[in-house]
This record gives sequence, C-alpha cells and structure tokens, in this order.
Amino acid sequence: MTTSSTPGIVRFNTLAAEEAATVLHEVCASAAWGSLILAHRPYAGPEALLSASDAAMAELSAEDLAEAMAGHPPIGRPKPGDPASAREQRGMAGASEELRAEMLELNLAYQERFGHVFLICATGATGEQMRDAVKARTGNSPEQEREIVRAELGKINRIRLTRLVEDS
Repeated sequence: MTTSSTPGIVRFNTLAAEEAATVLHEVCASAAWGSLILAHRPYAGPEALLSASDAAMAELSAEDLAEAMAGHPPIGRPKPGDPASAREQRGMAGASEELRAEMLELNLAYQERFGHVFLICATGATGEQMRDAVKARTGNSPEQEREIVRAELGKINRIRLTRLVEDS
C-alpha cells in the first residue's frame, strides 16, 4: 500500500468539498458513492483512495447502483463530447457496421431484460470481447447481474480515480 502523498492526491484532498463532489460525480454518478469517498478525505495516497472506492462500491444499494449506471452510455455509443466515455469505449471505435448493429441489438435486449444499460469495464476490451460479454451475461439472473455490474463499476471507478490523481 502506498503511504506517500503524491501531488495528485494532495490536489484531490485539498479541493473544496463542492468541487470534489463535482469531480467525483464525473467518476461515478452515484451520489452515495461520492459522499462515502468525500467523508474519508484526506487520503494518505492513491491506494487508500482506491481502497475507499472499493469499500464504497460494496455498500451501494440497488438504487445507488442504478444511479451509477445511469451515468454510463450504451457500449458503442459514447457520450458526445465526453473524452472518458470515448477513451473507455475505444475498442468499438474501429468496429464494423455489422458489429455495431449487433451491439445495438444486444444492448437493447439486455436493457429490456434487466432494465438498465449493459455495463462493462470496456477499457482495453475489443468490440468482439464486449459483444461476447453481453451475450454471456444476458442469461444471468438479475441478482447475479447486479453483482457483476457492481464489480464492473468498481473497475471503472478505479481507472477513473487513478487518472484523476496521476501526477502531472
């Protein structure tokens, strides 16, 4: 575990609460998650922040998870003007029209089944890997899928928090 402070974590620790809340909302749309992260500032280092994120994810209710998922666009359709969304979904950038159409169809079927967008930590994944994941996960029970989504959100939050506190 890192115990030394880095400029990025110092910067995060010293943000005004309102500004830190705004920054955290960009990482994860769950207000409960953001509040839990804010409540434990200051952090000794990036690893302490990531551990706090993991602990906060474990505490989120189904409603909190739904709020977090609402901040994520469907795979293959990143939010216009959102560099994080585009960066994270880079694996779909070069996808064929056939794969894009298939992902749209799969996303809709998934959303109909579970009532929310298909969520996966897409960083580093190819379009085909994301397609295969949505196909495999559509057969899950809602309870199984909620815990997979919790884990995927946790991975996304870790990546985004790491970017947030990287040294300049």
